[in-house]
Amino acid sequence: MTVVEKPSAVEIRGASKIFPTADEPVRALDDVYLTIGQNEFFTLLGPSGCGKTTLLRLIAGFDYPTSGQILLYGEDIATLPPYRRPVNTVFQNYALFPHMTVAQNIAFGLEMLRRPRAEINARVDEMLKLVRMEALRHRRISEISGGQQQRVALARALAPAPKVLLLDEPLSALDYKLRKDMQIELKRLQHETGITFIFVTHDQEEALTMSDRIAVMSAGRVLQVGSPRDIYDRPADRFVADFIGESNFLGGEVIATDGTHATIRLRAGPVIAAQLPDGYRPAGEVTVAVRPEHAAIAPLNDGAMMHGLIDQIVYFGTDTHYRLRLVSGESFIVRRQNRPDAPSQWAEGEKVGLVFAAGTAQVLKD
Repeated sequence: MTVVEKPSAVEIRGASKIFPTADEPVRALDDVYLTIGQNEFFTLLGPSGCGKTTLLRLIAGFDYPTSGQILLYGEDIATLPPYRRPVNTVFQNYALFPHMTVAQNIAFGLEMLRRPRAEINARVDEMLKLVRMEALRHRRISEISGGQQQRVALARALAPAPKVLLLDEPLSALDYKLRKDMQIELKRLQHETGITFIFVTHDQEEALTMSDRIAVMSAGRVLQVGSPRDIYDRPADRFVADFIGESNFLGGEVIATDGTHATIRLRAGPVIAAQLPDGYRPAGEVTVAVRPEHAAIAPLNDGAMMHGLIDQIVYFGTDTHYRLRLVSGESFIVRRQNRPDAPSQWAEGEKVGLVFAAGTAQVLKD
């Protein structure tokens, strides 16, 4: 399949941000380069303190970079104030006006821009329809639910038709089911409006569910950029493999490489083929990652690659996790989907074999 690259909406070129403190300066961003496509749902993903919100604030204009450029459709906006940028932000706390109605909140930004009243009314009607809240237009903010407030905040931010919409963890205050519903709603809104969304979250599931591409960040740096499938199936290093989903890490030694794969002798005994990150040519000792759902428990005499002991079995409803202790002393988790026609045949303390399919092991960068 041919991948068609979208024109760039936002470019980050060598952006760094240093905050002075009483002790020593804090480098919140460290020489970040990113290109975000037009009409793309792009997610900045990482743990607290990784720099994702700082980068969002630089794009919004709430902070300025210590060095580097922020380009919007080719124009350097790094020193422009927020009101001169065709960018809107949806904050974590929504920042709605409780004394106003839903319609008045949506209209507020357009009134500040001194748009004609007829245009404001038409745009408010359009936004209410977009977020499916026509029947609640006269309700006050205090009279609607948290999920409805989130949709009002989105409608207000979308009303002036910004070129880029920034979303700073807007789902974090919602309960689990509502958060899942709003993930689908956000993706629908992005698709229908065609606006570039830049979404900040620490929640890997949100990122995988909604994003066209994800940038995984740590300690002010971008570690990997790619589609959700690329990030999940081919993590570049241990941090990404550990942060996105769940991974098993096995030690081994490189025997040979052919450019895309390496032949590895694992500490647990077997020789396997493992995928290599693009452009990576390892030698000596390496770490190999295998996802728990890519492995299976097998009888000891059934061609198993490795042997181990089941230390623990944990039932999660949709699936069951088996924690094995391999002969090498390494821990390994196998995830098995629960089906009523296939009850578990394994027990804690049982010696078992372990297998995983060719192509599912991934060598990680140092």
